[in-house]
Amino acid sequence: MSKIAVVTDFPRAIREEETIWIDLPDGQRLAGRLWLPADAAAAPVPAILEYIPYRRRDFTRERDSLMHAYVAGHGYACLRVDLRGSGDSDGVLTDEYLPEELDDGVAVIAWLRRQKWCDGRVGMIGISWGGFNGLQIAARQPPGLDAIVTACSTDDRYADDVHHMGGCLLGDNLSWASVMFAYNALPPDPEVVGARWREMWHQRLDGSGLWLDTWLRHQRRDAYWRHGSINEDYAAVRCPVLAVSGWADGYSNAVFRLLANLRGPRQGLIGPWSHKYPHQGVPGPAIGFLQEVVRWWDRWLKDRPNGVEAEPMLRVWMQASVPPTTSYVERPGRWVAEPTWPSPDITTATFGLAPARLVRGAEAADVALTIQSPLTVGLFAGKWCSYAAGPDLAHDQRQEDGGALVFDSDPLTEDIEILGGVVAELVLAADQPIAMVAARISDVAPDGKATRVTYGLLNLTHRASAEHPAPLEPGQIYRVQVRLNDVAQNFPRGHRLRLALSSSYWPLAWPPPRSTRLTLMTGPSRLHLPIRAPRAADASLRAFGPAEGAPPERRRPLTPGRHEWIVQRNLASDVSTLEVINDHGTFEIAEIGLEVTHHSRETYTSRADDFTSARGEVRTERRLRRGDWSIRTVTRTRLTASATTFRLEADLDAYEGETRVFCRSWDRSIPRDHV
Repeated sequence: MSKIAVVTDFPRAIREEETIWIDLPDGQRLAGRLWLPADAAAAPVPAILEYIPYRRRDFTRERDSLMHAYVAGHGYACLRVDLRGSGDSDGVLTDEYLPEELDDGVAVIAWLRRQKWCDGRVGMIGISWGGFNGLQIAARQPPGLDAIVTACSTDDRYADDVHHMGGCLLGDNLSWASVMFAYNALPPDPEVVGARWREMWHQRLDGSGLWLDTWLRHQRRDAYWRHGSINEDYAAVRCPVLAVSGWADGYSNAVFRLLANLRGPRQGLIGPWSHKYPHQGVPGPAIGFLQEVVRWWDRWLKDRPNGVEAEPMLRVWMQASVPPTTSYVERPGRWVAEPTWPSPDITTATFGLAPARLVRGAEAADVALTIQSPLTVGLFAGKWCSYAAGPDLAHDQRQEDGGALVFDSDPLTEDIEILGGVVAELVLAADQPIAMVAARISDVAPDGKATRVTYGLLNLTHRASAEHPAPLEPGQIYRVQVRLNDVAQNFPRGHRLRLALSSSYWPLAWPPPRSTRLTLMTGPSRLHLPIRAPRAADASLRAFGPAEGAPPERRRPLTPGRHEWIVQRNLASDVSTLEVINDHGTFEIAEIGLEVTHHSRETYTSRADDFTSARGEVRTERRLRRGDWSIRTVTRTRLTASATTFRLEADLDAYEGETRVFCRSWDRSIPRDHV
C-alpha cells in the first residue's frame, strides 16, 4: 500500500455499525457496514453507497475502513453493501451486473433515503465493479441519487472491459472469471448469519455456476454485452459524474468517452496508477483523493459553492520517459489539464510508414511488408489491467520486437507530448480468414531500450462491426483502423518513436486459430498521434493534497506472500510458459478474529508455432479459519482450443475442516465465433 497520512481528528465524531441489514422487496436481505456522524440522527446527512461483491467483512475490510470512516468524519453516512449472493448477504450471485443486481441497488438507495440519519440525498462511489454499477444505476435515475464517483470502470462492456479488446478474446477474461469463481465459492461468516451459514454456502456452491461458460458463448457484441453498457444511451445518466482511472489501469479510455458524451456536470481524473483508488495509487504519486471526493460530495450533495464545477473538465498525469521495467514505485511526470474534452487544442501529427521507418508528414513509398509473428510475441506484454499485485507491466519491448514489423522515427529534435488516442491506419491483407493485428507504440531511448507507451488490438473479422463480424478473404486488401489506448506521454528529444505490429499477442489475447501472415502496404498506411503543446497554465493548477485516510484496520501477516511473473522457454520441447503467482500468504484480521489464506497461480503455455496449443490454467485456493471453524475452497479453470472450438474444463472443491463437502466438475465445448 502507498504511504497514507492517517487522520484521526475529523469535523464530525463518527460511530460505526459492523453489520446492518437491508430488507429487499422480495424478502431477501443484504448485509452492510455503516459509518456515520455520531449525531446524524439529530442532524441528518447525505448517504454514500459502495455496492460490490468483494466481502466487506474480510477481503475489503482494510480498504473500507480507511476510506469510509474518513468520508463519514466529514459529514456523510457511508454504507458498504455486499451484493446479493456475496459476503454475508442472502442469495446466490450468478453473473455480473444482472438486472436483479441493479434493482437491488435502486432498492438500497430507497432504503437509505428512509433512514432517520439520512437527509434524502445519496451518492455512489465504487472502483471496478462498483464503478460499473454506479454508472448503470445512475442510468436508471433513481430518486435521490444526486452524484456518483466511478473509478476504473467502463461505459462499454464489450469493447472496453476485461473480456474483449478490439474483438479479441483477452487472457484476463480467463483470469477474472477464475477470481469470481473463487469468490463465489466462499461462505458467509457464521458470526454474522449464525447457523444458516452452511445452508447459504451450499446454495452458492451449487448455484453460482461457471461464469466463463456464459461469457464464452457471447464472442461478439450482442444484447448480453449491451445490457449495462451506458454508451447505448449516455443521456440516461443525468447526475454529476466524477470518472477516475490510471494509465496502468485497463479502463482509462472510458474516462475520455464519458467526458465527451455525458451532458451533465462531469470531470475526469487520470493518474499514473494501476487498478487502485488514487489515495492508494501505485505507481505513484498517490494523491489526496479522499479530499477530492469530499469536495465533490460537498458540491453536489450539500450544495456548497466550493468551485468544483469551475475547475478543468480533465486532469491527467503527463508521464515522463522512463526505462522499461515491470513495476514502478513512482512514474515521474506532471499534472496537466484540459478545460473541456474533446479539447480543441489537441492537434494531430501524422507519420507515414516506410520499411523500418516512421516518416513524419511525408507520404512514404508503397512497399509490401509481411509479418507472421511467433506465438511467443506477447510473453513480455504484462496484463491487460495492472492490479499492482506483482510485476505485471510490459517489459523491455526489444524482447518482443523481433517478431513484429517495426517502424522507427528519426531521433526527435524536440520533445513531443501526446494526450488522447493514438490511431494506426493500416492497409493490409491476411492469408487466413480469421486474423488479428496488435499495434504498440514505444519510447526508444538512445541506448535502444524500448518502453511500451500504449497498444491496441483488432480482430480483423471485426473490422467493420463487432456485432456482425465477417471473415476475411485471403489476399484481399483492407483498410482498417487500430485505436490504441488513450495515454498522456512525453517523448524526449533524442529518443525515437516506434510502432510495432504483430499478428499475435499471446497470452494477453487469445491467438487466432492458425498462424497468419499479414501483408502491410506502407504507402497508404498511417500513424496518427494526438499532440498536446505544453502550456504555462499547467504550472498554476490547484495542487492535490497528500494521500489521507482514516486509521485502517490492518491485516497482521502470519505467513509471507509471493508475487512473481516467470517466463520459461524449454528449448528441447519448444514449449513457452508464463507463470503468474499471486500468493497473499496468510493474514489475520484481529477485529473479527479471522485468519485468511489466499493464493492463486496462472499458467499460460504454447508450443512452437502451433496456434492450437495455447492453454491457460488458473488454480486458486482460499481458506477462512476462526477457532475450530475452518473452510477451504480450491478452484481450477483450464481453457484450450482447436481451430474451431474452445474447450473449457473446471473443478470446484470445498472443504469443511479436512472433509471435502462439495465437488463439481465442468467440461464444455463452445464453438469459436470469428475469434
